[in-house]
Amino acid sequence: QVQLVESGGGLVQAGGSLRLSCAASGRTLSMYAMGWFRQAPGKEREFVAAVSKSGFVTLYAESVQDRFTISRDNAKKTVYLQMDSLKPEDTAVYYCARASRDLPTMETGDYGIWGQGTQVTVSS
Repeated sequence: QVQLVESGGGLVQAGGSLRLSCAASGRTLSMYAMGWFRQAPGKEREFVAAVSKSGFVTLYAESVQDRFTISRDNAKKTVYLQMDSLKPEDTAVYYCARASRDLPTMETGDYGIWGQGTQVTVSS
């Protein structure tokens, strides 16, 4: 059974940076696209970024385009989310997820395995 464990969250000032990591167990991670989502208090979970199984194709939400970078290291079975120029509105619990396809997708329903989440708080 594949398990995903996020880390790297924390408290940062506006304009700062954080790098989230998502470590996966299991042998099949490299066969699937991976994504990052976030959920702020009182709001629905929303798509942030996704990367293809190869790492060559990426997809971003407009709100994080040019500030966040998703990448993966299949040898280490880890997916990363580099977050720069953070804003208070980026405050949320961030989740990584494994898609059921090899190309990146924004659709929550295309992801079947989720991590437990890591809190990111950006102070103004």
